[in-house]
Amino acid sequence: MLPPDLQRLQHMEEYCQAIQKTMERYGQSFDIFDADPDYQRSVTFCILQIGELSVGLSQQFKDETAQDMQWAAVRGMRNLVAHSYGTMDRRIIWETACQDIPALLAFCRQWLSR
Repeated sequence: MLPPDLQRLQHMEEYCQAIQKTMERYGQSFDIFDADPDYQRSVTFCILQIGELSVGLSQQFKDETAQDMQWAAVRGMRNLVAHSYGTMDRRIIWETACQDIPALLAFCRQWLSR
């Protein structure tokens, strides 16, 4: 793994942790998330940043980890969030936070511990 990849994974791990902390603070309920624009913005911003970081990973690293992480989907989620201009389906953001972020966090931790 190249040093820039390591740095990007560290930042991605931090954003994943920020999402989890936000969910713990506000509550792990879609209804709470759906009703609170601050909660939505916090989680959405982190997802956007994760996608931005993923774009900068080396092609070598993405190829090496393609079996474990769908980098095109990570980037695609970033594009959906960035270009939806506030019309993004909040259920998709919530599902990403609940399902995909824990998996990404585990992936980052695994690679960072090597």
